[in-house]
Amino acid sequence: MTRVVVITGSSSGIGAEAAVQLGRRGWTVCLLARRADELDVVAERVRAAGGTASTYPVDLTDEAATLAVSHEILAEHDHVDVLVNNAGRSIRRSIVDSLDRLHDHERVMAINYVAAVRLTHAFLPSMLERGRGHVVFSSSLSTQVPVPLFSAYLASKSALESYARSLLAELGHRGITTTVVYFPMVRTEMSGATAIYAAMPMMTAARAGAWLVKATEERPSRVTSLGGAVGQAGMSVLPGLLTKVVTPQIRRMDKRLSRKVGERD
Repeated sequence: MTRVVVITGSSSGIGAEAAVQLGRRGWTVCLLARRADELDVVAERVRAAGGTASTYPVDLTDEAATLAVSHEILAEHDHVDVLVNNAGRSIRRSIVDSLDRLHDHERVMAINYVAAVRLTHAFLPSMLERGRGHVVFSSSLSTQVPVPLFSAYLASKSALESYARSLLAELGHRGITTTVVYFPMVRTEMSGATAIYAAMPMMTAARAGAWLVKATEERPSRVTSLGGAVGQAGMSVLPGLLTKVVTPQIRRMDKRLSRKVGERD
């Protein structure tokens, strides 16, 4: 039977790389993002790799559009085996600088959390009817360790992780499974929006895409790095101590990156 995967945020970066790799492995890939022209480019890459791809331009913060595209996908492909909630946005801003910018939290939650839950709900009935389905959630290593300056982004990802745990707890016995993928910093358009990160070593989008492939095919409860797993364990046992140790190091790292970027300029 045809294996169908839906990937959001697949017009570039991690989602695009995962789509190409899954297409090469025989999956039928449904590509979702706002930018139709870029989706077409990724679809051609999937087909060139030997896979099958369909594009669905959609604004996932639009409820009516999201429901319409989910119906369209099910009408064309009959079923969805795996949903990869990869679309997202990030804001790097201190809490003090955000005191009059509650909309930072609102717009990040709208795509990172609400949109992912909405699309998951749209496909869940068909998955439950078939008695199986897998949902992947892209998250960040920064939810596993105390990282400053990303309160809106990390709050949205932490909410998504809690939802993933609830989904598995409630529907695991009915064949619904979940994976949370804790990415480190990845060289993408999103990370490139912060100038100092140009000087920071990062995971490639292709390598990050392979993590989504692992989540899709092997279906572990999480995909993470050793550092992320250790950090998460430490935050469970000694959160205050770990925060005191880690956050000064991150501040020093930001200063070093700023100097490097300045030297390059």
